[in-house]
Amino acid sequence: MLVIEDSKFACEAIRLRCLRSGARIRRADSLRSAQRHLQVYCPSVAIIDIGLPDGNGKDLIKYLVEDTSRPLIVLGTSSDQYSRDKAMTAGADGFFTKPITSLAAIQEKILTCFPTDRHPHGPRIISDEKINPDPIAYQDDMAHVVDVLEDNKDDRTLDYVAQFLSGVARSAKDHGLLKATQALAVRHDAGQPATSETAQIVSITQQRLTDRMAI
Repeated sequence: MLVIEDSKFACEAIRLRCLRSGARIRRADSLRSAQRHLQVYCPSVAIIDIGLPDGNGKDLIKYLVEDTSRPLIVLGTSSDQYSRDKAMTAGADGFFTKPITSLAAIQEKILTCFPTDRHPHGPRIISDEKINPDPIAYQDDMAHVVDVLEDNKDDRTLDYVAQFLSGVARSAKDHGLLKATQALAVRHDAGQPATSETAQIVSITQQRLTDRMAI
């Protein structure tokens, strides 16, 4: 499997669950990184985040489904449920709304898309073990946001930060960060200045970098 996901925390959650099924996982954190992987590696399954730092994941979905050496299954994912239409229109075989919390959901989605002759025979035992991704991966995501906002705070950057943090906060059940992210998205979508909301995001992410107990 190739997982194109800019959040280390979200990808780690997928990786730990898929390992329970014996899957081999590679991660790309951007469109550019994904293209490098695809030059030397042909995955059976590609899971593609719609919001990536260097472009829209739907463009990669469209490219993969039209390529002659396409993966058997191409899936889109996003914390924004409205991105489902973008992914499916681009040709995705299915879509996950983040956070992806269930091994059963991952297996069922992938097996539903596989050709019938590739399905396993007989009943399958699915573990309901609780999986907690490494909190260091969460802090890496916080550091990523701080770096992004230090470099630029234009409209495109704020769109990306709101989308990115929405998925990360939902995955980590970080309700304070999610509330702040939603406030940023509301102000930005309304075309209003979001200076105070952006400052709050920076403050919270910096706090998470120094306070592991926050998650």
